[in-house]
Amino acid sequence: MNPEFEPKLVTVLKEGYTAKIFGQDLWAGIIVGIVALPLSIAFAIASGVKPEQGLITAVIAGLLISAFSGSRVQIGGPTGAFIVIIFGIVQKYGYDGLALATVMAGVMLILMGVAKMGDVIKYIPFPVTIGFTSGIAVIIFTSQIPDFFGIHLAHTPERFLDKWLAYAQNIPAFDIYAVSTSILTVLIILFWRKVTDRLPGPLIAILVTTAIVHIFHWPIQTIGTRFGNVPHSFPMPHIPYINWDLIIKMSPSALTIALLAGIESLLSAVVADGMTGRRHRSNMELIAQGIANLACPLFNGIPATGAIARTATNIKNGGQTPISGIVHALTVLFMFLFLGQWAALIPMATLAGILVLVAYNMGEWSMFAKLFRSPKSDIMVLLTTFLLTVLVDLTVAIEVGIVLASFLFMKRMIEVSEVKYLNEGSVNDEWILDPEMLDAINIPSGIEIFEISGPFFFGAADKFRDTISQMKRRPQVLILRMRFVPAMDATGLSALEDLLRKAKKSKMEVIFSGVHAQPFKVMKEAGIIEMIGEDHFYWDIKSCIAFAKKKIAAN
Repeated sequence: MNPEFEPKLVTVLKEGYTAKIFGQDLWAGIIVGIVALPLSIAFAIASGVKPEQGLITAVIAGLLISAFSGSRVQIGGPTGAFIVIIFGIVQKYGYDGLALATVMAGVMLILMGVAKMGDVIKYIPFPVTIGFTSGIAVIIFTSQIPDFFGIHLAHTPERFLDKWLAYAQNIPAFDIYAVSTSILTVLIILFWRKVTDRLPGPLIAILVTTAIVHIFHWPIQTIGTRFGNVPHSFPMPHIPYINWDLIIKMSPSALTIALLAGIESLLSAVVADGMTGRRHRSNMELIAQGIANLACPLFNGIPATGAIARTATNIKNGGQTPISGIVHALTVLFMFLFLGQWAALIPMATLAGILVLVAYNMGEWSMFAKLFRSPKSDIMVLLTTFLLTVLVDLTVAIEVGIVLASFLFMKRMIEVSEVKYLNEGSVNDEWILDPEMLDAINIPSGIEIFEISGPFFFGAADKFRDTISQMKRRPQVLILRMRFVPAMDATGLSALEDLLRKAKKSKMEVIFSGVHAQPFKVMKEAGIIEMIGEDHFYWDIKSCIAFAKKKIAAN
């Protein structure tokens, strides 16, 4: 097996798994499972699906991601990043649309992993990830306002600004019991961190607020009053509804889910690497995410990915291997089967308080502010992605953000690419500091030298054509110096071929200096090497000039 595609669980078992490590994994897995219970329910409800669907996802995805993960300590399950996209799909296409989009996303993730796109996805521009992550945080916070304040709206508007207008009109009718429960939840979680991090604050908040609400008979909504009893039996697997028209409609959403799952899981794996000092296998991680998202809809689950907070909790509590993630999934399963019926008693205001803190922690607000000291182009990408996420749609935001960032990257590459005409007037400026040129200053009049710097791609190709066209006379020999060209694309190759065709017509020799491996391979596959001969390629400029002098003398 290629080590790059070997799950870390297999690696761990090969290395030898001891009882001591199992003890650490067991404790960490139980703690993370307890943390995952309230979060899975909260994420499911906020996403517009049933509470049990979040728990099912935590079990199935948690088990499969840990079993196939490219990281030793990754914890998978439902996350806040998916709330916006899931809610939008469910409202428009129902659960059938969501299930199909999740399966399609799973296939995409597996293909991305097989195609070794893990490193590429990991490096999606920072302004794009910060923009949509902060935008998602704002939307999650906005969606929890009714439950946080106990506001009852006859109809909740779809658009962001319309929602806040409706909230402003109804805020005077807030419910003091709901507000008290929400604030108490937030305070318990915040202060519990100072007491201990061995037991999760959200669980303590749920236990305390649920007890208060039912002991004192506070008249507020609970999971049971809104959704009915939470089932405590695991569903049998079934094939999701598949329809060609629905496949076409769900393709953009499936791509968004795949990108979000990929970005979030690799981000979590990178954070885990920083905490443990180990290295994950990014492509195997994408395949693990794909397998999990293929399986979840078979059991009425929702999209899943690596969860940064739960992964960090796993590490802090001593988790060493993927076994801790498997224990976490089994812990959630145990609580789902034997304690799930009690979940109906949890107040909706408590879950709103938990999600408000999740939204605050999810938003990279310090980095968001720091990016305003970046170049204007990065600020534009950040704000565009953020505003599109909040005001329009997450799918549109990601697509536009990545396209914008790509265009800006191309613009910067064009700016750093340079084509210089090295003539007699530039000898002192360009060559005097170049040791290779010290013996080559006396250049015969029939030789011209051009130097290309930076990636020779479609942006630099126009610069090349313009600079070449500025030659006042056709030399007998043209030397192209490419020592600073790391890569070349088809457009750069086309520009060279165009030059060689013109050179052949005018009987001008073209010699190449310092061509690196990638450009040389591209030129060889295009037939340029065979056409002009390998004797027209030299690594150092002095050899090129010596060869050029021989050509002039021969002619």
